[in-house]
Amino acid sequence: MFTCRGKRLKTIRTSLLLFLLVALVSCYQFVIDSLGIESGELLFHDGFSDLNSGWDRVQEQEYIADYAGGTYRIYVNQPNLDVWSNPGLEFGDVIIEVDATKAGGSDDNNFGVICRSDRDADRFYYFVISSDGYYAIGKVRGQEQILIGDDVMQPSLVIRQGYAHNHIRAECIGDKLSLFVNDQPVAAVSDGEFLSGDVGMLAGTFDSPGVDIYFDNFQVIQP
Repeated sequence: MFTCRGKRLKTIRTSLLLFLLVALVSCYQFVIDSLGIESGELLFHDGFSDLNSGWDRVQEQEYIADYAGGTYRIYVNQPNLDVWSNPGLEFGDVIIEVDATKAGGSDDNNFGVICRSDRDADRFYYFVISSDGYYAIGKVRGQEQILIGDDVMQPSLVIRQGYAHNHIRAECIGDKLSLFVNDQPVAAVSDGEFLSGDVGMLAGTFDSPGVDIYFDNFQVIQP
């Protein structure tokens, strides 16, 4: 979990050694090629009917992250708090898709997916939308939450607002991070700080507690 202070977040860019980045990405691609994994292949899928498929199962007063009747629920009952869950896997380049529906709480929220998370979730990329029609791509590094490409969350007409269902697709390919909502492109940015890690889902609040998001049909696809 990490706390956030609203949608106006500071952007900090971090440089890396280009040679190391290229070498590591090339190595990962060699492993994928040697294993015979083809583009478009389904690497992982979860419809959340199996309660032992690896996701967190936590029920606290401040938040709930648990299976719920064939879906996965993240309920956040504290202001300015984001909660996420991971299945405990490891990937490099991936495409992540999930269906998400708001069941309660303020429309001033955020929810979506993450990629390239380390074991302790101290660093990862996130792709989020809100129930009042905003989106963002960003990253967590330690205690920092950093938007990439914009200083604030941006509006989009393709995001269905209120209690509506949204299909979220995130692409983490090399240093390109792309967000699609309801099969429409929304944003694309570049950042090469994180190369591999776990995937997952997140939901969070701003000023008002009680955000309740249900996720379904989570899948990871080889680009």
